[in-house]
Amino acid sequence: MFDYARGMTLVGQRTFDELGASLAEVPFCVLDLETTGVAPDTCAITEIGAVRFEGGIETGRFQTLVNPRAPIPPTVTVITGITQAMVIDAPLIEEVLPSFLEFLGSSVIVGHNVRFDIAFLNAAALRLGYGRLANRSADTLRLARRLAAGEVRNFRLNSLAAHFGSPTVPNHRAFEDALATAHVFWALLERAGSIGVTHLDDLLALPTIKGSRALGKLALTERLPRSPGVYLFKDRSGGIIYVGKATNLRSRVRSYFAGDHRRQVDAMLRDLHRIDHIPTTCEVEAAVLELRLIDGERPRYNKRSKPPRSLHWVTVTDERYPRLSITRSPARGIIHVGPFRSRRQAELVMHAIWDGSRIRRCTSPGKGCDFAQLGVCVCPCRGQVSPTDYQVIVTDLVTALRDDSERLFAPVKERLETLAIHQRYEEAARCRDGWDHLSRALRRRREWDALQRAGSVVARRDGTIISLERGRLLDAWDSDATAPMATSIDVEPAGMPDSMLAVEEAALLWRWLTDPSTEILSVSGELAMPVDRIPELDALDRTRR
Repeated sequence: MFDYARGMTLVGQRTFDELGASLAEVPFCVLDLETTGVAPDTCAITEIGAVRFEGGIETGRFQTLVNPRAPIPPTVTVITGITQAMVIDAPLIEEVLPSFLEFLGSSVIVGHNVRFDIAFLNAAALRLGYGRLANRSADTLRLARRLAAGEVRNFRLNSLAAHFGSPTVPNHRAFEDALATAHVFWALLERAGSIGVTHLDDLLALPTIKGSRALGKLALTERLPRSPGVYLFKDRSGGIIYVGKATNLRSRVRSYFAGDHRRQVDAMLRDLHRIDHIPTTCEVEAAVLELRLIDGERPRYNKRSKPPRSLHWVTVTDERYPRLSITRSPARGIIHVGPFRSRRQAELVMHAIWDGSRIRRCTSPGKGCDFAQLGVCVCPCRGQVSPTDYQVIVTDLVTALRDDSERLFAPVKERLETLAIHQRYEEAARCRDGWDHLSRALRRRREWDALQRAGSVVARRDGTIISLERGRLLDAWDSDATAPMATSIDVEPAGMPDSMLAVEEAALLWRWLTDPSTEILSVSGELAMPVDRIPELDALDRTRR
């Protein structure tokens, strides 16, 4: 649990069931097949050899020839030594497969180029009505390419068995090859353990590790728990270069080493020197802590979520003939929409409001207005509208922005459809983007206002209780644990959010509170939203993207 008021980790954090099994507890079945050819659909199995291990100890062996019901090509006989006479009295695959599947059980299949063996087993299982094998698999060929690169001439089973000193020499017979594969596998597993591969999910992801640099730093993840929290990537000087959240810290952080091929990730792993983490009680607590750490630390690799240098608002100005203006603060004005991360977003929203209102667009009344001449707005430039009549337009706009958005979005939607019909797609795209940004801003403002009116809220979901004050998370704890002491943090009512952090945290908490599985335990004020729903682009509009 993280104390947000004091910035420290508390004892009593809830733990979760382990999501990855320890390799010491995983049952493995090392197998090898001999076949009449390389195509599972047209060729057949001639021999199965397998060794089963549990806790690193051999617990069973399986060995049998199989009658393929087809001639064995001479080239295959030369390679394997299996002749037609040897399999003439052997059992059919229909007789062998049931007992072999029972022997295999739920163990992890291990083989050298194991996809070949599994393809033949799946073909036989499907043909006989058993369905595809559900077992996970580990390939000594792929593991060796990652763990023994540069040490052997090639990665054939013969070369690896000799390199690792296998007492059994592979000879293209299923059981002997399975024994040699098992020896190679345990040697590779020992190497993998030295770099922090200790659980099954670690082993399965290991072949996809990007390269030697990432492989060498994999051990940095060894102490990460399989529970919710925030992880912090640090460089050699101790500076935070990246902050992220996860429901499973170990699994999420390891995903950067395997399968993520973004150029930024490569650069980040190059600079990575240490990984710290802060455990949390639940996912929403981790998400809030991530937002706050990014806002406070501004890590250089959190580019998309990094807080903007300044905020932008679309303001209805407080003057005789109000208009729309983009401002850096909500200090003055009749009503404000925002904040927005960039001026471009604010401009898109201002154009969307113009499309839905007849408020003036000129900045200096009295000089003439082209927009008024086109009939898209009402402008007092030439004294053709009285202050009283113009105030009706302003009042309608303010009402629409506050609690009756349908009257604002109806003309915007009409314009969007007209542009699409006339194939003016670039203008339609700008109109649609303005709609999206405006609806999102209005929705977030309503959520913000609702949380301000609610005051103190305590809610429970999935065994976790959180407390918040006016849209700011105060604490989170396991519902079975003793509630923590009340924090001394003071949260004053806020008319307007003063940062993107405040807006994003309130939006995140609102989604958590309004989830159907969340139970509201107490509210000091009123937790409610306007009945009017903010319109969203319908399916027809979205198909035109």
